[in-house]
This record gives sequence, structure tokens and C-alpha cells, in this order.
Amino acid sequence: MPVVIGVDSSTQSTKVELRDLDSGELVSTGRAAHPDTGAAPLSETNPNEWLKAFNTALETATANKAQTKFAAISVAGQQHGLVTLDRDHNVVRNAKLWNDTQSAPDAQWCVDQRGAAWWAEHVGSVPVASFTVTKLSWIKRLEPQNWSRTTRVCLPHDYLSWQLRGGGANEITTDRGDASGTGYWSAKTNEYDNEVLKIIDSKRDWSTALPRVASPLEQTGTWQDAVVGCGTGDNMAGALGIGLQPGDVAISLGTSGTVYAVSATPTNDPSAAVAGFADATGAYLPLVCTLNATKVFDKFASVLNCDLPQFGELALGSECGANDLVLLPYLDGERTPNLPNARATIVGLNGNHTRNDLARAAIEGVVCGLLDGLTAINNCGVNTNGRIFLLGGGAQSKAVCQIVADLINREVHVLNEPEIVALGAARQAAATLTGKWPAWQASSKIAAQPIATAAQSTATREQFAAARLKNFGV
Repeated sequence: MPVVIGVDSSTQSTKVELRDLDSGELVSTGRAAHPDTGAAPLSETNPNEWLKAFNTALETATANKAQTKFAAISVAGQQHGLVTLDRDHNVVRNAKLWNDTQSAPDAQWCVDQRGAAWWAEHVGSVPVASFTVTKLSWIKRLEPQNWSRTTRVCLPHDYLSWQLRGGGANEITTDRGDASGTGYWSAKTNEYDNEVLKIIDSKRDWSTALPRVASPLEQTGTWQDAVVGCGTGDNMAGALGIGLQPGDVAISLGTSGTVYAVSATPTNDPSAAVAGFADATGAYLPLVCTLNATKVFDKFASVLNCDLPQFGELALGSECGANDLVLLPYLDGERTPNLPNARATIVGLNGNHTRNDLARAAIEGVVCGLLDGLTAINNCGVNTNGRIFLLGGGAQSKAVCQIVADLINREVHVLNEPEIVALGAARQAAATLTGKWPAWQASSKIAAQPIATAAQSTATREQFAAARLKNFGV
């Protein structure tokens, strides 16, 4: 039975799924944790840990399956992270990850060089601390010795795919989806932007430093006789796993929060709220990302001395709007809005508020931020009137599903697949092998219908926006 492998190399772990090439049926899975990446604003790791985790996860997935024939493999990886390599193909320093916000001053410096509108027009996005371009600037500014040693740079999924193909002098490739999150590749032109790269370092030969952008479904090499696909970013793989259609919206609540939709045309947003990403198929994936999602729930469950299921029950014990209690959930700064140095703020707390209200406010704060992102995507002219899919760890919570449905005033769907990014990577692997996208994808079910009235949901979101404006000016 031919089997394809989908790999999800995320911030915290690597997940591997083995799926039947023809049916998409799940054959087996494996998972391996990554080392801790540090405390905010620092988030770094040795890229070789990703290869170790992949091997461990694969060993688990293939236990007692010695006769399995691997036909193809694709890697989906956390976006934006920067890997630096020297002339001998060795890692120069630990990779700086997407949630490392040390480059916040560099993001502002980049914007100041040309202005937000220029960046949005050139690369579809305005630099924020998470984008790779700001991390290039940070290393050049603060680690000149490491910068001079660096001959090639790439993204996490690029690095792992390259290692699978043998590493060393082999060509490093990326794909248009992940490349669109760097801040120096344009989804509109499908090219690296030389003007952007000159801002970072006008003396460097960027033609030899950057990965080649492989076309969708291109076979980039082999691993154990299996075809290696070009891979993509984790959000793009999530869209593949869902089978996201025009009008559909994905809202993911994991380590970070994301909201994204499919677009037939590129977008650019000078406000910096919407990242004008490409997807893995040749279309576009406008996306808004927040730094604070399920970790907010973890923190407040701890504060309230309960586990996550109990935390959810507490939240459902309060009404929409949490009795006028608002949480601005910026525990470790925020990406959208661009507030890298912000901290969480509770607004309106009085002696009548209960544990129920505090739990509800924590969830509503996270959800309101993501729904503001959905509004921004819609304002870019993208159709968002289709199905609402809730993904990630937060989608497992009845309370989160209900509160999303209440605040968006629409029914919410959840997927019947626990690892949607790995599933998307497996679909890409199958398509790379056969030349066409397989029919199999995630199935879904309705998880929640709105209980709150439209007036209640509007009032809650307006209350959140007013509190944010008063406390942070945005």
C-alpha cells in the first residue's frame, strides 16, 4: 500500500501522519516535542532539533510497520523563522522563531525607510517583529560577526526539507506560501523583491543567499526513495487540509491565533493588520495573526485554580459581554495590533464580578482580537461569507466554540481531524506524486450555533475595541 507522509513541524512539536495515497485514510501517527524556545521576547532553537524530532515522530509512526512503502513526503513548518547557514553548510546561530519579538525596533526601522504603503504595495505586508525580514535586520545590526559568516538563509520548513534531501551542498528550496511570509518576497510578482533586500544589505549577493521558490506540486528531490514535495507554511497547509473554498474562513486558536481566507487575487493592507500571503496552490491567503491565543486560557485557568474543562464551564456561566468586564489579552506583547511591548490589561473589574465573568472575558478578549482580524480581511475585498471553521486546541473547547459563534453571530464548524496541518502536508505530498490534488480532505461538523443576540455580540466587540483604544491607542 503506497503511503504519503505529512509533517507538521510547529513551534512546540513535530507531528507526522502516514496516510494511504489513494483514500487518504490515516495509517498511523507520531509526535515528538521540541525543546523550550525561551522566554519572551526571546524565542530561539537549534534547527537540528527539528530533524531530531522528525526522526523520533517517524519512528513512533512506523513502529511495527516495516513493510510500509513511502511514496512521497511534504513538510509544513512554522512560518517566518530565520535559519542562517555558513559556507560549509553549518548553522551559524540558533534560529530566531516567529514569536521572537526582539526585532521590534528593526520592524519599525524597516517601515521608516519607505513607509507602510510602500511595503504593502511591494510585498503585500507591512513588517512586524514576527516577519523574517526584521530578523535579518536584527542579526546584521547586533551580530555583525554572525552576519558576515552567513552565506545562505532559509525558513524552518525549507531547512527540514533540505535535510531530508541530504543537506550539504544540495539546493535549498522553499514555496510561494512560506516565502510570502518573509517580508521580502511578493505574492503579486512571484519574485523576491530586490529593493527590499537592498534595504537590509545592499552589498550582499542575495541571488545565492536565498532559496529557490519551487512551483506548486514540484518534486524537489527524494528521501528514502520517496518524492519530496516543496512543502509550505503551517497556515497554508491548514488551508489544504480543510479544503478551504472561496468565502470560507479558518480561525485557529493554538499557540498563536490566526484567521485567514482564500482569495483569487493578491491583497495589500497598509494598516499592517492583514498579511498578504500566498497559498500553496497558486492562489492567495490573506491572514491576520495574533501572538496570544490558548496560552491566555492556560494562564487564566491557572489564576482561577481550575483545569481547562472547568475554565470553559466557568465561562459559560457568564453572559455575552462578561458583565462589562474586558480583557486585553496581550500577555507577551502582540503582533496584531502591533504592540510588541504591551502586557495584558483587565478593564472594568469591580466588586460584583465573578470567576465566571473573568473566565468569559479571557475567552472573549482572544476571540474579539481575531474577529477584528476577520473584519480587516473583509475590508480588503475578500469574500468571508462562507463557512466558519474553528481549528487548533481552542476548537476542542465547547465554551470557545460557543463564544466564537456568539460573537460572530454565525454557526461554527469544527473538523473531525486532530492534526489539520499534517493532513494538509500529506495532501500536498500526494498531489506532488500524482500531479493533481486528491479528493480527500478533512470532514467537519457544526459545533455551535449563536445563542447571544446580534445586539449583544456587537456591543461586546465594541466594548473590547473601546477598551483597546483607551489603553493602547489603537
